[in-house]
Amino acid sequence: MRLLQTREIVVATHNEGKVKEINHLIEPFGLIARSAKEHGLSEPIEDGDTFEKNAYTKAYAAASVTGLPALSDDSGLCVDALKGDPGVYTADWAEKADGSGRDFDMAMQKVEDALQKIGVTEFDKRTGRFVAVLCLCWPDGHAEYFRGEVEGNLVWPQRGEKGFGYDPVFQPQGYDVTFAQMTAEEKHGTPTSSNKASGQAAKSGQAGRPDLGLSHRSRAFAKLTAECLEPSGLKSSGLKPSGSNSMEAN
Repeated sequence: MRLLQTREIVVATHNEGKVKEINHLIEPFGLIARSAKEHGLSEPIEDGDTFEKNAYTKAYAAASVTGLPALSDDSGLCVDALKGDPGVYTADWAEKADGSGRDFDMAMQKVEDALQKIGVTEFDKRTGRFVAVLCLCWPDGHAEYFRGEVEGNLVWPQRGEKGFGYDPVFQPQGYDVTFAQMTAEEKHGTPTSSNKASGQAAKSGQAGRPDLGLSHRSRAFAKLTAECLEPSGLKSSGLKPSGSNSMEAN
């Protein structure tokens, strides 16, 4: 496993929601991150059939041009009753027909229509998961991958106005609210948060784990920090989380 030896990285995405979430996750580690958009990079074509392939495409494109390590995320919603769809095509389901951008209200309606078409209306049968694969890639093409998943159920109609993407229709197991009804701290369920939302405590082993977090992205990031940043990664590189004397205190 290669350790991150620099404080400056590129967040290889043009998705403002992902940029915001990733910056929220990396902030405690004192990393300096600029997005691919801030670097003036174009979006590469994502034609992989796995989250890992698409994550690598984005990360390597950014790292090879900027000369900096790049962190990318490829994620999606996998609905069991739809045989895993939309999966790696989660963002594609939101593409407008005229090519003018993405409409996630439309995408969520597509998911709901597909479930209604096959008669999946009972909450217990509307299971699925959010999957996130983080790829940390260096300019020489070397890459490390970190996968995180969170189980839940699809609700309808939409609930909540926070978050982004499909958050308003995803209720994680152990909670009675959707991701879009949670604050960033509640959604990520990081070790410093209480792993609660709207007074509903998480069920052990099903929802937020203090060591991993709640959201798929925070769980993947917890694995990244354990392998590439803490504790040996921070010791080797001299990196320390802001506002903390050492990682060993956590």
